[in-house]
Amino acid sequence: MSSWDGIDEFIAVATAGSFTRGAQAIKMSPTHVSRSVLALEQRVQTQLFNRTTRTVRLTDSGRVFFEHCSRIAQERDEAIALIGEQGEPQGQLRVTCSTAMGERFVAPIIRRFAMRHPKLSVVIDLTNRIVDLVAEGYDLAIRTGHVADSRLIATQVATRTLYTCAAPSYLARAGRPTSVEDFAQHQCIAGTNPVWQFKRDGREIIHQPQGPFQCNNGYAVMEACIAGMGICQLPDFYILPYLKQGMVELLVEDYRPADEPVWAVTPQRRHLLPKIQSVVDCLQRELSAAITSSVSHDPANPR
Repeated sequence: MSSWDGIDEFIAVATAGSFTRGAQAIKMSPTHVSRSVLALEQRVQTQLFNRTTRTVRLTDSGRVFFEHCSRIAQERDEAIALIGEQGEPQGQLRVTCSTAMGERFVAPIIRRFAMRHPKLSVVIDLTNRIVDLVAEGYDLAIRTGHVADSRLIATQVATRTLYTCAAPSYLARAGRPTSVEDFAQHQCIAGTNPVWQFKRDGREIIHQPQGPFQCNNGYAVMEACIAGMGICQLPDFYILPYLKQGMVELLVEDYRPADEPVWAVTPQRRHLLPKIQSVVDCLQRELSAAITSSVSHDPANPR
């Protein structure tokens, strides 16, 4: 008997919450799965599931065992894939990205990538929460700014420029700020970032926006700005299409910060997998071009 016997069956049942669905997931009979899990419980000398006629739930011991087994199984599968894929992306690819950038740029690129690789299944999680890739089992994140986690490898795939702007109607009413210090006397529309970034004569400057409206959605912030509610700072793809139409005007250009890098971030132990290398190469080819292309389009339906 192998020490691995019953582990795959246990993981399948724990993931599916059912012996029948777990058996279907790994294409085995429910009888075989049930016997394998029972034999595993006897071997580890503890009950892994609380079973009733309607539900199957992990015990406390089962939950701890599942967390460890899932990680080990994933590492096993990744080791096999690293040797056996021979450059063909396959298996599951879990990606996380901020909502706006993911919705507009990353998800379409990953979708096209998945269509070219039928052995691959993709899960994309669009969230503004900073996901712990290692602890939560993600393969890839798209992030901006500084990546400080030593467990991660970051590859630059694009850049973005932050612009500060306001609508002509607001400027006619409130006046035009000529320095970052002037923003303290103005209505500012806060978005996802708690501070705005600027740079002057090599010196980094930050401003904490204050005003009557804030939202964690860039399109909503842009719409409030166009409506004359105040000043906003957002990435280029939000602002430049409206700038071309004269709906907003750029401010304090002498204080514009350096372009922000956009990173493809992966856990160290996964970055050599063919599916990871291939999707990062794809993002390097397509993401920067997609962002650049978007700023030249009219924002008739930005959503």
